[in-house]
Amino acid sequence: MAVAYQDGVITLARPPANSYDQGFVEELGAAVAAASTDDAVRAVIVRSGVEKFFSAGADVRAFAERDADANMAMVRLAHRTLDAIAASPKVFVAEIAGHALGGGLEIALACDLRFGAEGRYRIGLPEVTLGLLPGTGGTQRLPRLIGRGRALDRMLTGAPMSPQEAHDLGVLDRLVPAQELTATTEGFAAQLASAAPLALAAIKAAVHRGAELPLPEALELELDLVAPLFASADGREGMQAFLDKRPPTFTGA
Repeated sequence: MAVAYQDGVITLARPPANSYDQGFVEELGAAVAAASTDDAVRAVIVRSGVEKFFSAGADVRAFAERDADANMAMVRLAHRTLDAIAASPKVFVAEIAGHALGGGLEIALACDLRFGAEGRYRIGLPEVTLGLLPGTGGTQRLPRLIGRGRALDRMLTGAPMSPQEAHDLGVLDRLVPAQELTATTEGFAAQLASAAPLALAAIKAAVHRGAELPLPEALELELDLVAPLFASADGREGMQAFLDKRPPTFTGA
């Protein structure tokens, strides 16, 4: 099995480089679905079980052996899978400790946050060197993350980034010593474990969907999302707990 889900962690494990084929993407989709419906977790960590690689992206040999229609079917499947990460009510965190290239970086870009280890691995979208473009969300998610000019610079040249460069540009949200990475991501997930799930999902939706809208419409979206929180049991519990000076107990209702 190339992708497994357990207890809030999706593990990518297709040696030697987590290059993905259709089976890998289908398994990733199943893992995302399982995580999204797991009431026991608030945050989902996506990490690699392969040394030195987060993921090298799509299997280029498989692309070269298929015709254009078959390749496009694969790309569309990958789009649906990564879109499901963005649409999930859970907070997804990519834990990156090795090369994240092409479609591998696009998996991480679909996540809500990216935590990286210090090191000598590379992060980038080199598809232009294959005569292609980053076709699994890279041309859209990277500019929204770091700005159009800086994203174009990286995609037009295919130049990879060091972890430090990726952090400086905003591709990585946190950069920590390698030996601290797992504790950092798991600590973040634990921090959210007692949070209000309806509020987490609403914040994620407001940010991601609102970024696609003009500001007046995005502000209306914010109002639409906060209204049911005021009416929720969690919203009432959170405010009462604040007044009572006690930790809140959220149930997702």
